[in-house]
Amino acid sequence: MEFFFGAFENEWERRKAALLHERSLGRGKYLEDEERRRGVVPTASLIGGGTLGRAKLGWRSTRLRHGKRRRASEPSMRDRFASLASGGQPAVVKMASFGGGGRLRAVINYISRNGDVVVENERGEQLRGRDELSTVRNEWGHLMKNRAESRDIGTFVVEVKERFDLASDLHEQARAVLKRGLGDRMFAFAVLTSDDGKGFSIEGVTVLRGGGAERLTGDAKASRIVEGRLNDEERELSAPTSFRFTGYGNGTDYGTARLRNLVSRHDGAVYDEQGGAIVDAKQAGDVVQLKWRDGLHSRKPRDIMHVILSARAGTHVGAFQSAARDFLAQEFAGYRYVFSLHDPLKDPKLEEAGGKRPHVHVHAIVAMRSDAGDRIETTIPAFRRWRVTMADKARAHGINMEMTDRRERVSAPAYTKNQVRPTIRYGRTEHEGTSDAAQRRYDAKRSDEYSFPRTEPSRSYTEFAKNEWKNLAARNDDASAERFARAHITRLESDTKSNDPRSPEVAGTESLRSLFITHLVSLEKIVSRDEPMRQMSRSEFDAYEKHVETALFQMERVMPAAERANFDEIASAAREHVNVRRELMELHEQSGSERPAGDGLKEGERDDDANARWDEAVARHGRRTVEEANEIMLEVEHFREAIELADAAEINANKVSLQANLNLEMARAGELGAAGNSLIREIAEVDHDLRIAIEAAERSRERSSKMISEREGTFVIQAVPAAEKVRGDQDGEPSRVRTEGGESRPTTDGTQPSLERISSGAGDTTRTDPAQQRMSRLEEPQRETDERRNRERDDRER
Repeated sequence: MEFFFGAFENEWERRKAALLHERSLGRGKYLEDEERRRGVVPTASLIGGGTLGRAKLGWRSTRLRHGKRRRASEPSMRDRFASLASGGQPAVVKMASFGGGGRLRAVINYISRNGDVVVENERGEQLRGRDELSTVRNEWGHLMKNRAESRDIGTFVVEVKERFDLASDLHEQARAVLKRGLGDRMFAFAVLTSDDGKGFSIEGVTVLRGGGAERLTGDAKASRIVEGRLNDEERELSAPTSFRFTGYGNGTDYGTARLRNLVSRHDGAVYDEQGGAIVDAKQAGDVVQLKWRDGLHSRKPRDIMHVILSARAGTHVGAFQSAARDFLAQEFAGYRYVFSLHDPLKDPKLEEAGGKRPHVHVHAIVAMRSDAGDRIETTIPAFRRWRVTMADKARAHGINMEMTDRRERVSAPAYTKNQVRPTIRYGRTEHEGTSDAAQRRYDAKRSDEYSFPRTEPSRSYTEFAKNEWKNLAARNDDASAERFARAHITRLESDTKSNDPRSPEVAGTESLRSLFITHLVSLEKIVSRDEPMRQMSRSEFDAYEKHVETALFQMERVMPAAERANFDEIASAAREHVNVRRELMELHEQSGSERPAGDGLKEGERDDDANARWDEAVARHGRRTVEEANEIMLEVEHFREAIELADAAEINANKVSLQANLNLEMARAGELGAAGNSLIREIAEVDHDLRIAIEAAERSRERSSKMISEREGTFVIQAVPAAEKVRGDQDGEPSRVRTEGGESRPTTDGTQPSLERISSGAGDTTRTDPAQQRMSRLEEPQRETDERRNRERDDRER
């Protein structure tokens, strides 16, 4: 074969062709060795396009030309243990997820809080706002293969027109039909019979990939293929059998959901391809996970990966950001990436929506393929190397951090995001398992249970770690470091002991101490002395009190024994703070009850008139409809009255904040009216603003349904609520409100933010919040009384 090297435009293409030519002649190995001796990038690397796009890499290309980039050397186990015992924190580098190029925009919007948090790229450029962030997708476009997900599981329906014997085993007949059409594929099915005995139908779920590596596509074309096998010309049928795929999906999650749905709809009368019964949801999950998984050969696109770097609460934010920047620059040199820092003090996302975590962390999105065509290695040794590098960079910036291995303290394995669902998002998110096995795994991790290795290499590693902990405890003069080492020795020597997480050994571990500190930070935010004592309604106070008690319960559950005295003091102070707020709330209620009605009616007459109107509305619209409408319209009228009082200068209120809350309540009322609430629509006939809100909600519903269909499969799909003054755009941006300073703030969940949230950050909120000013006037007599009593007590003591 003759090569015409002049036909190639790029140098790397010519060198690649030359290498292939040399290899075909048996001289390729010598060519590579010669280039290595000369210090040139081996030509073999050019097979993947080793120098493709070198001009785009800029200064980073020099690292590739000088061979293997510098790696942080892993410290000895003895040095790492000594550092951890002296207060060092573990390096946390978590692989959150992989995704295709279609998810890039959604994930970047998530880590940037929809443009409100600065995002930095690999060149050190800072991107702000959605417009600048949208350029990332264009820059990375040539690196995204956008490979489609494999079609692993299909659902189907079969209509059999043959007569059948009611006395025979119908499930065996149905299984034979499916075997003829689906071959050796794994499947599960249920049978529905007709009353006249002239046929039956089959509903089922099947693995689309067969034993011969043939993969059905689960669409109309595949339906015709299977139907042709069922209606073979050699078989004489009174009527043809019809087969139709009704859907398809990717992975075990899709298969488990569809099989469990089949079992629930047919009361457990479901059978597999071998005739075994599948009686409940648990067994359905086991069938997919244990039998079908290996036969799926599932494939998902991996164009990007989402990595999270975390540090303990209280870590210096600037130092950690610099360490994370250096880590990404070293480990992903030559690759494109962006990252953002989530500081709990500056996070715009509300705490109840999962924001303002008590610890600082960095989210990084990395393209899996470089401009040179290389792919990132994602193996267990690579993850260990990442933790070593992260710890090395953190120490360089003054953060005491070390790489750790869970075998060194026999920690339980981590749970995945598919195994749990969130229940509480305040502070550290609480979850519940999606299955019994997932719940056990979650409980084991969160309660820090022991998990001893099973393989011989891992057992040897754990034994070596135990000896190092013993050496550290024997030669250390620091009492706290010795206790730390002894606690780890106890864990490693307790292979036969109880795994009760309430035992002293477990309760004294560093993991539980870290959890205790995390919950302490959350509690401090709830009862912060820097926060003004805002007046609360009784419902708001009940929620606040429950929030405080939940935080105390979480702290006590993971409290180390040595922290008992501190916890009692903290709990006492927190409950005293709650009692003060209760007194203020009751004082406000008492003041409100003394206010004259001013409507000229006696109390009984007002009650009778209100009851009559309520009964009439219930009779015409139904109780539930009236209750829903009444709840929202009360809030609307509350803010309307507050704005009127502010306009009349009767109260000193933040009208911008009140108007924003009114707009959100009107948006909620419009959504309810658009959903068909007849009472809201009746009120809208005489309320012009409400009628506009309903029309806006109806337009938003049409826009949301279109947006969901266009953006199906993205990271988060959220319908945009219709708020007249609260804008949501076509790109799925969350609803936003205007704060006092003119800043645009997202509501994150489509509901109204509290008055406290909107006005926070505007300085002294007592100047703009009418409720706070009112409480100041209500507290004045009590404050004077307390001061007089203090003076009298001092006089008596003197």
